[in-house]
Amino acid sequence: MTDLLYLRDAYLTEFWATVTDVREHAIALDRTAFYPVGGGQACDTGALAGLVVTDVRKEGADVWHTVEAGPLPAIGDEVHGAIDWERRHQLMRTHTALHVLCGVIWNEWKVPVTGGNMEPLAARMDFEFDPLPEGFGTRVEALVNDAIAHDHPIEVTFVATETDDLIRTKENRVPQGLTEVRLVDIVGLDQQADGGTHVRSTLEVGRVRITKIESKGKGNKRVRLVVEDA
Repeated sequence: MTDLLYLRDAYLTEFWATVTDVREHAIALDRTAFYPVGGGQACDTGALAGLVVTDVRKEGADVWHTVEAGPLPAIGDEVHGAIDWERRHQLMRTHTALHVLCGVIWNEWKVPVTGGNMEPLAARMDFEFDPLPEGFGTRVEALVNDAIAHDHPIEVTFVATETDDLIRTKENRVPQGLTEVRLVDIVGLDQQADGGTHVRSTLEVGRVRITKIESKGKGNKRVRLVVEDA
């Protein structure tokens, strides 16, 4: 089982870990700060044991780090890992921007999320709107940027799984069997069960620009955005 260090400290950029398994071009560790792809968030990249990390994925209880060709460490070796911080921080800003968007839409219109995906500084999120409110794009962009400028602190805690009111997606995506879930709280704006990486305050996001709003089937609208420096 890989201990997921990023769950408690998204600002951790370097770490030491023990190799638990190896296979062609991939390394599993007892602990990692690398975020594996999932929940609509792209994975981290960086360096591990002197090799370039190109992909990170969770398989069961283990996190596998795909690396470029080179001599792999042996099981039991202690290795050093380093996150590509610029990419990680861009993803943190983007993920928090999506939570602000989600919180604003929930508080204003009580509409759930039906899907989403993000890359560094660009993302999309789908909402169950039918019809879309008049002037929605301009209104929601202003509300999101007002919330970001308010400088809401962001806190991470772990809570019992009996928290259905903290699920903003239309379907509860919390894996079965968990005794606790990770709660991301944008204080005064939004609370959600979430396993991704986030900044410490909304002001750190920068500024959001809504680039496009699309219809994706009956009752489903897609909001595309980019994250920019303030």
